[in-house]
Amino acid sequence: MGILSIGVQALQANQAALQTAGNNIANVNTVGYSRQRVILETVPGQFTGGGYIGKGVNIQTIQRNFDAFLTRQATLTASTAAADVTRADKLKQLEGIFGGGANGLGASISDMLNAFSDVASAPTDLTARTVVLTRIDETAARMRAASQSLDELQTGITQELSQKVDAVNSLARNIARLNQEIAKVNGNGQPPNDLLDQRDQLVRELNQYVQTTSIPADDGTVGIFIGGSQALVLGTNVSPVSLVKDEFGDTLKNKLSINRNGVSIPLDENNLGGGEISGLLRFQNTDLNEGRNLLGRLTLAVSTAMNNQNKLGLDLDGNPGGNVFTAASFGAVNILQPVPPAILNTGTSNLSLGISDVTKFVASDYEVNFTSGTAGSITRRSDGVKTAFDFGTTNPVVIDGIAITEGNLGGAAAGDRFLLKPFSTSATNIASQFSTPRALAVASPVVGLMGSTNTGSLQQVGIVARDNPPTNVPVTLTFTGPNSYTRSDVAGTFTYTPGQAIQGTEPATTPLSQWSLTLQGTPKAGDTFAVRAITDPTLSVDVKLNAGNATAMMNLRDVAMFDGAAMTDGYAGLISQIGIRTQSANYAATVSTSIAGNLEKDRAGVSGVNLDEEAAKLLQYQQAYQASAKMIQIAQNIFDTLIQGLGR
Repeated sequence: MGILSIGVQALQANQAALQTAGNNIANVNTVGYSRQRVILETVPGQFTGGGYIGKGVNIQTIQRNFDAFLTRQATLTASTAAADVTRADKLKQLEGIFGGGANGLGASISDMLNAFSDVASAPTDLTARTVVLTRIDETAARMRAASQSLDELQTGITQELSQKVDAVNSLARNIARLNQEIAKVNGNGQPPNDLLDQRDQLVRELNQYVQTTSIPADDGTVGIFIGGSQALVLGTNVSPVSLVKDEFGDTLKNKLSINRNGVSIPLDENNLGGGEISGLLRFQNTDLNEGRNLLGRLTLAVSTAMNNQNKLGLDLDGNPGGNVFTAASFGAVNILQPVPPAILNTGTSNLSLGISDVTKFVASDYEVNFTSGTAGSITRRSDGVKTAFDFGTTNPVVIDGIAITEGNLGGAAAGDRFLLKPFSTSATNIASQFSTPRALAVASPVVGLMGSTNTGSLQQVGIVARDNPPTNVPVTLTFTGPNSYTRSDVAGTFTYTPGQAIQGTEPATTPLSQWSLTLQGTPKAGDTFAVRAITDPTLSVDVKLNAGNATAMMNLRDVAMFDGAAMTDGYAGLISQIGIRTQSANYAATVSTSIAGNLEKDRAGVSGVNLDEEAAKLLQYQQAYQASAKMIQIAQNIFDTLIQGLGR
């Protein structure tokens, strides 16, 4: 009977091996399936005087080929790649919004400013004036179109985030369900391979959305943690995630939050690691926000500079100019609204914004932190630079060309915070302000007149109004020599330097006021130069034929405005900054995708099914099965012979 028993055991073992190999072949294309193999063990032999006699084979277990380290590394790198690829794809869309060429926003700004050259040549030509207004309207339309495209991109990201958060919660619930099933069968001493494969695959899918850390428990379940240490799944319990606004209630930003026992816990974006949600959040809260700020800065600087300059001129009817674009509007979000009462500021202070100097704008949001009723620090979020302030000493506080005024002075409480977003919505409703060409203020309110008896080589380079109308004219400069002059409005002798501007006030004010005059050449003693209002009745000057302000508008092209670059180069700088981000993100995505692919190959090399290998095993197990069957046949023959012998 010993050989019969050994044969039966061998037959069963090889049958299991054949079945397992067949199962491997059947699941060669099943996602998440790990190759299995039968682990056999020798049955302890029976002792006899002649030694131990073998008693056959047992099936110890069905083992899945699984490497925990490779699986963890492949999952982690795939999560990182998912974040990088997602961000890179969105940055490509952002880059596409800011197109170049003749149809780009930069070209429209240049065309708008260049159009003033024709008006400067023929200030009464209504056709030339109409072209300027058309260019202004086109520029405003392109600014609005870019802003609307950013809004559409924002809406799409919000929808994607919502869908992916739902997917995370669904996967977490399925992992918890599998945890329960695995825990139930964990006590039988054999691993539930298929259930383990299913759970591992769900974990891999979960990491495509958000990077996780898995910690196994003694009962066979696994804990899933996100954001560093927040438990998403513990055993069979799930803490769902959701999207919430940040602590300032900023409608343009989202944070991932986990809900535990009814309490929402916002997760630090920097601790999320990889995953598509992390990539989307980083793009939305950083890249897209910078894109908005860059566009908003460009819009606010150009429109404000144009408005201010047009107000310094006179239209065809001799009236002071108005805005050519809609007036600037700022966004200021503070912790008082719309955050629920549990985390409100405790003070009563409020902040308002104004423009100090458009040439100093930085494309950034600002966080104001009070340490007392009037003092604290302002953090420029784009680079983290902090600036101390004290409204009690200086109100408003000026930073990067933005004037911040504290209302209800001293009403802030220590710990109160405000988020200032001066540029995020500047381009949303930008439009040309008027449509009549006569209202374009191209005439300068001040003119310069050379003395009729001058004998030197004095020449006027340019005269620019700083106020409209200037209140200190007429002013006569009388030169006492080649390098000095006196003024009719201020006592004293002043130094003359060719090409250096002479300001309307002495000493010059900050900001400049009245007018600015630039002369060149060498005057002789007794030479004069007069600054007059163009509306001075003693002058025989037709205001309609003056184009001084048109020239000033055209000269805005070369004003250093955007990080030292000229106004007409501002859009090129915007494209450059977005392009650098996109290039960097593409490189990161390429590298992380390559690393993830290599590690996945390594993991698949251990856990994946090799059809050639399995086919060879089938032949091996088939021969062993046939030999086992032959062993049973021989045992049967021996038994039959024995029975026949006993029958005699």
